[in-house]
Formats: sequence, C-alpha cells, structure tokens
Amino acid sequence: MENMRHLSDMEEVFFHVGEFCKRRISEVSYTLWLKDLKPVSFSGSTVYLKANSEFKRKIIQEKHSDLLKEAYEEVIGFDVIINISSDDCSGEEAAPGSVQKNGEPEYEYTFDSFIVGNSNKFAHAASLAVAANPSNAYNPLFIYGSSGLGKTHLLTAVCKEIQKTFPAKNQIFVHGEAFTNELIEAITKQTTAQFHNKYRSADVLLVDDIQFIAGKERTQEEFFHTFNFLYQDSKQIILTSDRPPKEIKTLEERLRTRFEWGLLADIQPPDFETRTAIVKRKAEQLELDVPTEVAEYIANRLKNNIRQLEGAVNKMKAYKILQGQPPSIMVAQASIRDVLSDNQPLPVTIERIISEVARTFNVSSADIRSNKRNANISSARQVSAYIVKEITHISLAAIGQEFGNRDHSTMVYAVQQVEKNMAKDFSYKEMVEDIINNIRSN
Repeated sequence: MENMRHLSDMEEVFFHVGEFCKRRISEVSYTLWLKDLKPVSFSGSTVYLKANSEFKRKIIQEKHSDLLKEAYEEVIGFDVIINISSDDCSGEEAAPGSVQKNGEPEYEYTFDSFIVGNSNKFAHAASLAVAANPSNAYNPLFIYGSSGLGKTHLLTAVCKEIQKTFPAKNQIFVHGEAFTNELIEAITKQTTAQFHNKYRSADVLLVDDIQFIAGKERTQEEFFHTFNFLYQDSKQIILTSDRPPKEIKTLEERLRTRFEWGLLADIQPPDFETRTAIVKRKAEQLELDVPTEVAEYIANRLKNNIRQLEGAVNKMKAYKILQGQPPSIMVAQASIRDVLSDNQPLPVTIERIISEVARTFNVSSADIRSNKRNANISSARQVSAYIVKEITHISLAAIGQEFGNRDHSTMVYAVQQVEKNMAKDFSYKEMVEDIINNIRSN
C-alpha cells in the first residue's frame, strides 16, 4: 500500500481502473465524466481524485463513485474510500465537453493519428477541407457511422486543426447528451439567456452524437434556433451521429432538413489492412512491441469496431505491466476474449434504459422508480418497462422488482399499453424505437 502513494504508481493503477470502468458504463458516459479524472494521492485507504470542474465533480460523486470504488477494489485488492475534489477555482460550472476560445478539447485525437482507409477516406477528406476553410467548404458537415469507427476522432481533429490555424475563432465542442443536460441546468437555474449567448457566440460549433437530442422537444427547439442563428451568420457547424438524419426517427423534420443542407459523410467498418494499421499505431502509442502476426490475428477477429481493436491492445499492455507477458498470440486470444465479452452487467443496462427514458420524458430516474402516478411519469414508467423487456429479456416479475416491487400483472399491463400505443400512434412508436437505438448504440 505504501508504494501506491507514488504518483507513477497511482497513474498506472488509474489506467486499469479506467479500463474496468469502460467495461461497466457506456463509452459516452465514460468520456463525458470519468476520462478527465486525475489521480492525486493515496493515503491510508482513501483514494484522492480530482475532476476538472465542480459540475463534473457533482455528477461523478452522485452517479459514478460506487463504480470507481468497485474498480479500485478490483485492481488493488482491498477496500478503499473515494474522495473527489475539483480544480474549478472560479466556482463556475463548466459544461462538459466544451471547447472555448484558445481552449483544448478533452480528447487527444488529431489528423496525424487517424488511420485513413477506404472505409473512411471520404469523411476524412471532408473533415480536412472544413478544418482548412471553416464556413466555406461544407456547412453543416454531418459525419455518421456506427459506434467506435472514428467519428469523434475526426470531429476532434477538426477542432484542433482550427485552433492551430485560426486561433481567434471561438469553438464550442459538446456532446448531444451534454447539450441537453446543460439546457436543463439553465432552465432550472433560470440562466437560459447565458446559455443562448454561449452557443450563439460560437464561430465553430461541434456536436458529437447529435442523435441524443432526438425526441427531446425543448432541446430540439433550442438547437433549431441555435443552428439557424449560426448558419445565417456564416458560422461553421459540424455534427456526428450513429446514423444519417433520415434514420433518426424522432428528430423533428425541420432539423432533419437542415442537417442535410451541407455534406453527409459516412464511415464504414475498416478493412483488414486498416484494422491491422490501427492495432500497430495504438501499440506504438503505448510503446508496446506487437509482432505483425499478433496484429493480424487481432485484425482478423475484431472487424467492426475501432475501439475494440484499441481495447485489445490496451489489454495486452496491461498483461505486460501486471504479469510480465509480452504480446503473443496467446495473450492476444485472452485480450480479445475480454474485449468481446464486454457486455455491461444487467443492473447497469437497466439504469441506462431508465435514464434515457427519463431524459426523453423530462422526468427523473427516481420519478420512474417511484409510486408517483401523474400521466407523464406513468407513461415514462411503462416505456421503461417495455424497453427493459425488449433489451434484457428478463422476466416481467424481475422487471417489477426494478420498478418499486410492482407485481407481475402491473408489468403485463404496462407492456401491453406501450404495445397498443405503438400500434395506433406512429410518432409514439418512433419515439420508443429511437430510445432503444440510442441505448444500443453505446
């Protein structure tokens, strides 16, 4: 335990804590809330961590402290206490994911580190063009593709290149989910004027995973006006999504049309050569010597997700650090097995479902689990039960336990009501399907 107090040891342990957390929550949640946490010290049985804003600290403390505690205990083998502070000395609650003038984005991706192949060269070329000539190349630029294929990488590379070439431009980089959360915060605190001023002062607005605003009426209304204001003022807008605008079912038509005004660029799963190059590049970044046959072995088995390729390399690095095993086919097999069995545990999946439904219906997760009976909460509860059944396939009795120990007949009624509503109301059906797509895309 004494050795754990050295910063280098803390950082190494925190790397493995991060890998554990990535397997338990969505990539979006990890990137938004946990990625920027910094290990500070270890004293007795207390781990001291620091968030980069008070806003993040509160969210992490409320939503993820138990996960961090479990992760540390898994990695170091004994119980710990998690203490999280923030370095937001100004007291202002910075928006997660934002990149203001002269700021640095929270991601580390650049054009130089992006592996170009047949599957992504069009999106890459379009991103380069926008970075070189913002507002005059393609506006808006809409990049879409399945999760884990490099959309965020390209979006961040554009941001960094514009910062380097046009340092006076005010850029705002935000995740679609964070945009919604920030709007809710502004409404709650009656600071919507500041919210408007912030986003409408952008020279470049970059929104990752814009599909998360679909189905959220007030958020779409706000983004519609923000989009119009910036577009009419010849400001650059860059968006990413897991699907093209026409397939975001609960996206308002007026937004769908505007998203299609500029250029749509898709990213497909990488081919074998590109996958192999990605493995080799990630290994170089980690200063890990991966033989070609090992890189090809991984590339032959992980075909649809760049994050899984990088995750396998991360795992091989962990094997080398913790067990002294250099990369080999045997180690690659173990690493791939761990990556492919990266399904989230049932309680985390259910919590994600309830959280996403709560955002869509503008209620809280606690409301959905409560005994409150007003129409909006009851409807949200029914949709949550239906989606839990669709995604997890657990019994209705078990689902009832998740919703305040409700009995089997109540759950049967809830699911049947949703099915009836979906059969007679097309927009309701699209809303439910869009929630399911958002959950499955993470």
